[in-house]
This record gives sequence, structure tokens and C-alpha cells, in this order.
Amino acid sequence: MDVSFDAHPSTYRHWKTRIEGVIAWLVLDVDETGGIVPGYELKLNSYDLGVDIELYDATQRLRFEHPEVRVVVLTSGKDKVFCAGANIRMLAASTHEWKVNFCKFTNETRNAMEDSAGQAYLAAVNGSCAGGGYELALACEHILLVDDNSSAVSLPEVPLLGVLPGTGGLTRVVDKRRVRKDLADVFATRPDGVKGKTALRWRLVDELAQPRRFEEATRARAAELAARSTRPRDARGVELTPLDRDITADGIRYEHVTAEYDQATSAVTITVRAPRTPAPAALSGLDASFWPLAVTRELDDLILRLRTNQPTLGTWILRTSGDAELLDGYEKLLAGHRHHWLADEILRYHKRVLKRLDVTSRSLIAVIEPDSCCAGMLAELAFAADRQYMLDGPPVGDEDSPARASITLTDANFGLLPMGNGISRLESRFYGHTDHVEWLRKETGRPLSPAEADELGLVTDIPDDIDWADEIRIAIEGRAALSPDACTGLEANLRFAGPETTETRIFGRLSAWQNWIFNRPNASGDEGALRRYGTGQKAIFDRKRV
Repeated sequence: MDVSFDAHPSTYRHWKTRIEGVIAWLVLDVDETGGIVPGYELKLNSYDLGVDIELYDATQRLRFEHPEVRVVVLTSGKDKVFCAGANIRMLAASTHEWKVNFCKFTNETRNAMEDSAGQAYLAAVNGSCAGGGYELALACEHILLVDDNSSAVSLPEVPLLGVLPGTGGLTRVVDKRRVRKDLADVFATRPDGVKGKTALRWRLVDELAQPRRFEEATRARAAELAARSTRPRDARGVELTPLDRDITADGIRYEHVTAEYDQATSAVTITVRAPRTPAPAALSGLDASFWPLAVTRELDDLILRLRTNQPTLGTWILRTSGDAELLDGYEKLLAGHRHHWLADEILRYHKRVLKRLDVTSRSLIAVIEPDSCCAGMLAELAFAADRQYMLDGPPVGDEDSPARASITLTDANFGLLPMGNGISRLESRFYGHTDHVEWLRKETGRPLSPAEADELGLVTDIPDDIDWADEIRIAIEGRAALSPDACTGLEANLRFAGPETTETRIFGRLSAWQNWIFNRPNASGDEGALRRYGTGQKAIFDRKRV
């Protein structure tokens, strides 16, 4: 089944959105019969990938279409239930790669909620809040829990399912909310969770409210959060119109991005094109066709579709093309107006899409040729790759051409679009060598030849035009000959040199452990906890600790 990530509020089945001035309400009211695949019911406001695709779409639209919104209230439309988390039947029935992709996407969506650019998220927890439901609340800036003697917050994955809270719960409890590790241990092994005053005392929630004044308390807190925001009250939003794409058996084509499949080598060539027209003079009156927004949306959509629908295309070959001077005009427009709400949102969005690439479990190879536009924000695609190959010579087959490949560094490569570890891709590449990064900074603004790029350590190799085709072929075929699992582990370990952050802990440590546990018989075997949940049978565990 091919999964589409298209969504629109008019077609949502699980979320209801409401705008009241500077406050937006996102109400989770899951349609039990609306699972993205057949075979399970989404009881108790539990979610699957389809529910989260709608949530992601809603958060994106609130950012771009409603600049006036300063606070997003996340709450439930069901009585006594906030959210039961990821649907267990779905998890038990899913393949390993589906579970991994699902968890990765949900993690990215919650991280994006925290990258809020003046839109604070408030969790108004009006009922029981378990597992991924509590992790959803944890991604909010403030958690208000109804104090009705029955509603609790809980992370019951370990005691009930034999797995971990996989959407950042363990990490955010101790990193973000500063819950003591012994209390976090007790909390994460109690299937019934923690209620009321104890939840408040343990710092698991921020505030309690009696049922009769719950809405009043929610509105008061939302107004307080709104007062802190600098989002404009009178700006016009940008409607996120449907993406125009052509999907065939051989690839996907958008206006600025194309993907061409090569099933024989398990590879896909992704080409991202620079703008074709000069940048506008100002940010007013723009729509979704504005190149930085349009190309980011297309790349985002492509990454999600390739991850989910083309799991055997294990090597992504990243190319760029176009005019570096035109690209530079758009970068300067965005960087020069960083405090403008739209420029800020676009830069944050582009950063998040690059992060999505960073955590994608595919081998990334950048190919830089004479027609490439390897500059500034598009050069980040090359620096996100595991290897970079740059042609040292004329275009293959046109030896009389004066065209040569080049790389142009700009301010965009020095912190404007940081990785999940909080530093730039160049700082990660040269981690511990600050003098080298300073050397690179002095080389900004001019095209660097292949020899210069090689000397500066910006590329892996610079084959000439005679060897180019063979070198690229060998690199791709060599990758296809390796174990995909080993490649995933290798790349995930090498890409994130440098400091550890909440994001890297979630994607590195937590996800790696969860992926391993998902494959273990104690969770996913016939007698495992995940498979036996709700059957009335107890799980039978292999008691060896390994």
C-alpha cells in the first residue's frame, strides 16, 4: 500500500480545528473505524500513522496559514479520555519497518511542535492520558491535568507491553521536565500511572484544575502564554495549496524536485533545482509558490514517501542544479528578514526537513557536477550526505566545455540550519577542529574548485571525467552489496558527531533501543507482551538479561 501524506482540514477524520483569535484548538476525536490500514479499531483516542499525518498537517497549517495564532491548545473531544497513545493492535500487527517508520514520523512531528516559533502548545489533558498520549502532552510547553480523582498520566509500555515509550517519553521526562530519575523509574513501571497532586509534585504535569473550572483554567493559561508571543496579529497567512506531483513507476516529479528510481542498484537519484527567477524585493504578498517554501514542501513530501513506500531503495543520490546567484538572492532575503514571521517559519521548516534527511536510514551520496548548484542552503544537502563526490573536469561527454563543478559556502552553512545536535553540518563534519571551521568561514562567498574543495575537506573524492562514471557506479554498487542493517547502524553513528541533545537522545539512543526491543521475542514473539496484550494471556519472557 502506498501511503500519501496529503491532508487538509476539510478531510480530517480524527482532528477538529478551531481558531479563536490568537488561540487555536486542536481537538483529538479519533474515528475508531478510520485506521490507515484495516485490521484494528482506534479505541480510546489511540492513534496510527493516519492520525499523525493529520496532526502534522494541522501544525503546518497553523504555522503558515495563521500567523495570528499564538497558542495551540491540544485537547480531547472524548469524555474521560485524552489519548491512549499508539494503537496496540496496529503495533502488534505491523512489520518491523512500519513500526520504525511510524515512530520516526511521530517523533519528528513532536519535535516540530517544540520548534514552535512563537506558537506555544498547551496540553489540556481532560481525561486519562497514557503512553503516546502522555508523550504528546510532553511535547507541549505546559500540561494542565483535570483533577477528577480518576484521570492519570502514565507510561505503561514497559509493564504492559514489554517495549519502551517510543516517542521521546523517557527522554523528555528527565531532560525536559527534570523529573528525578528514581521517580521516573517508578513512573515508567507503574501501569496505572500517577494522578493529581502526586503528578504535580513529581513534575509530570504543570497544573491541576477541577473539572468544573477546567475550561476556565485552560483559557486563562492560554491567554498567559499568548501574551508572551511576538507573532503578528494582522499579517496575512500563506495557504498551503496542494502539491503538484507526477508519480510513475520510475519516480516522482515535482516542480523543483525529482526522484528517479533505479531498482537494479537499489538507488534513487534526487535532484533539487535552484530558483529560476530572481528573489522578490520583500516578503509581502507571497504565496506557496515562493521558491524556498515550495522546494522545502516538495523535498519534505518526497522524503516521507520514499521512506514509507520505497524501502528497498537503500541509496539516495543527491544532486542539485541551477543558478547559484539566483539562489543567493533568496538566501539573503530570508536571512535579512529572519525576524519576519514568514522568513523565520520557512527557515525553521527547511531546517526540520534537513533534519529529517539526517535521521533517514538510507545511504546518502552527494554527486557534484558542473551543472550543480552546490551553494549555501542547497550545499547542506551535500553536507548531510555520508559521502560527497565532485567531478574534477568538464562535463562527461563534453570535454570542450569550460564548465566546472564548484561549491560555494555561505552563512547558511555556519549555523542557520543546525542539525539535531545543535551545531552546523560543517561543525559536525570537522568536530573538534574549530580552526578548520574558521578557515572555511573565510572561504565563503566564492566558488571553490574541486581541488580547493578537496583540500578543504568538503568532499570525499574528486574523480576526473575519465574515471567519473566508474567511480560513481562502484560507490553505488558497493553500497548495495553491504548489509542494509549494518549500513543503517554505521551511518546513524557517524552522522551525529558532537554534543548530545534531547533530539539526538530520542533518535539515537531511545530509537535504537526501541528498534531492538521491537524485534525481540519478549515483545514481538508469539508469547511476547505486545502480541498478547488484551488477549487475557500473560506474556512469557525469556528471563536472560543480555
